[in-house]
Amino acid sequence: MIKKRIETAQKLITNQSLDALLISSPENRHYLSGFTGSAGYLIISKTESILATDFRYIEQATAQSPEYKIHRISGGSDWLTEIAQSMNLQSIGFESQDLSYAIHSAFNSSLQKLPKDKSPDFVPTSGLLENMRLVKDSEESSLLSKAIEISDQALDTVKELITPGMTERQVAWELEKKMRDLGADGPSFPTIVGAGGNGALPHHRPDDTVIQSGDPVVIDMGAIYKGYCSDLTRTIFIGEPDEFFKKIYSIVLDAQTTAEASISNGLTAGDADKIARDVISNSGYGENFGHSLGHGVGLEVHESPVLGPKSEDILQEGMFFTVEPGIYISGWGGVRIEDIVTLEHGSTKILSQANKLNFSNG
Repeated sequence: MIKKRIETAQKLITNQSLDALLISSPENRHYLSGFTGSAGYLIISKTESILATDFRYIEQATAQSPEYKIHRISGGSDWLTEIAQSMNLQSIGFESQDLSYAIHSAFNSSLQKLPKDKSPDFVPTSGLLENMRLVKDSEESSLLSKAIEISDQALDTVKELITPGMTERQVAWELEKKMRDLGADGPSFPTIVGAGGNGALPHHRPDDTVIQSGDPVVIDMGAIYKGYCSDLTRTIFIGEPDEFFKKIYSIVLDAQTTAEASISNGLTAGDADKIARDVISNSGYGENFGHSLGHGVGLEVHESPVLGPKSEDILQEGMFFTVEPGIYISGWGGVRIEDIVTLEHGSTKILSQANKLNFSNG
């Protein structure tokens, strides 16, 4: 699978009229090499693939990335110049959205030390490899499915343990422990637990707030499994749900199920957002749904496509993305329900299976 990804990247490099691409993004480095170390660069040309890293990771890189020639970095920025010279490169692309100004300046200064006819152009690129990662292959689909399964099982288990008197922080810790017990490398982002009024803050960080009977509680969590991220939100109620909670929850659930039933291959992400947003707006709570409907997931917990009001991203077969409408009311709390879905045979397949509430029968 790695070899096929390298070949695709080489075609992109050729299409951009580049001799090589310097890859600094950890996610793109992982995607194209399988290397999971925290420091290193890939240099992919039309004919060669090099993984440059320091002493700490040479053995790991050799084991994880057999398709690559391993180059040991001893410090400084001249190593890139040495590789460019040995490969006779005339142009090197770099990931402009990832490479910092300071590191770019250091590389560029080193490259310019070469004679003018030997100094390669250092060319900014954007989104080349991220576009490659939009549609998941079979290996990625399997890893994502496992990450989703872990978060589903963890939430369904831990929510049964939540009782009045526990703090948000305690619940978050129980969720994170359970995900690790189930095989996760760790949480894919800081776990969100928002009880009562804290649920009106979409990205509330759990604190020592004590969960009380009568609280709605928003739980947003995810697992990393072999580099791939899940993202799951459920809203629960402590005690017997009151009529107002039932009303808000049912609106959000209707928005989600309507969108999930309607999203199909070829739909724009903006139109997908509108489907759910219209349900909430028509119920009188449009101003209380202030974020996008969803986002892609993969090696990053937030990646393309973006399912937002102005998004022109085209939803395609094999993409994995979230559908997560919400309503947030200051002083009361919030309701958000989030699934990961994929497009399969032209329509939506819901992958998240953690239990939801259902008030359809009153």
